[in-house]
Amino acid sequence: MVSTRNERARTGTPVKGARVLIVEGRYYEALADELLAGARAVLEAAGAVVEVITVPGALEVAIAAEIALEAAADSDKPIEAVVALGCVIRGETYHFEIVAGESARALMDLGLTHSMPLGNGILTVDTEAQAWERARVSEGNKGGGAAEAALNLLRLKRRVWA
Repeated sequence: MVSTRNERARTGTPVKGARVLIVEGRYYEALADELLAGARAVLEAAGAVVEVITVPGALEVAIAAEIALEAAADSDKPIEAVVALGCVIRGETYHFEIVAGESARALMDLGLTHSMPLGNGILTVDTEAQAWERARVSEGNKGGGAAEAALNLLRLKRRVWA
């Protein structure tokens, strides 16, 4: 029997107590709720301690994550992984390309600079219908997928740094 992504995440090596930060852009409130529900379910099933920071939109996600990482760096509870959530829907102007490209670039830079396990769940779509197909926990569950990606990288980091 082939396991689904969600089944693999639930059966992966536990990360009990790992501090995972979700940074969510809430420009589209209802979509943000669905992405957050998917991410939170996967992380909690893995035993992670979840903290959530909310920002207005996708461009602010990486900046907020950087601020949180810097603040937690010297604490006794460092952040071990980040899940970025949000949605960018194409409009009639070039703004979509800027937000989609720059938010992805900033998240990649953040992950590489800090060797930080990071799951990018910022949807970049043409229509709201496409966003819902990807965001719904019962369909695409991209929030859960971003959490799974972060957990997989966290497990790798723990394994190679052990």
